Amino acid sequence: MTRNHPKIIILPSPPEAARDMGKALEALGVPADVHDAYGLALVSVWVGLVVWCDGDRYWWRTGWDPQRERVIYACHSALEPERAAHRVAFRYAELRRSHPLTGPTSEVTAASSESAS
Repeated sequence: MTRNHPKIIILPSPPEAARDMGKALEALGVPADVHDAYGLALVSVWVGLVVWCDGDRYWWRTGWDPQRERVIYACHSALEPERAAHRVAFRYAELRRSHPLTGPTSEVTAASSESAS
């Protein structure tokens, strides 16, 4: 007689999952900054595109529902950072087309710091 044992899935920590997402985005040619604080990690991709991660899921804003007056989010399992990164890369491309004059958050911050001095 064989027994079916449940699979044990070990979830990554939020910073580990965010770093995995950052590496996957980098492999796709998408620049990103990873930040960690208060039990969540953030992957800052573009102005208006931040990916949150709690170690279980990634989620990011994809638009606005004017009828319900609510933000629309997409989410993806943190166990699949490469697949999630592909989805984020599509959103990044959409935002680049609609907001071509903005840049990665780190560049905007650096430019602001230089002009203040």
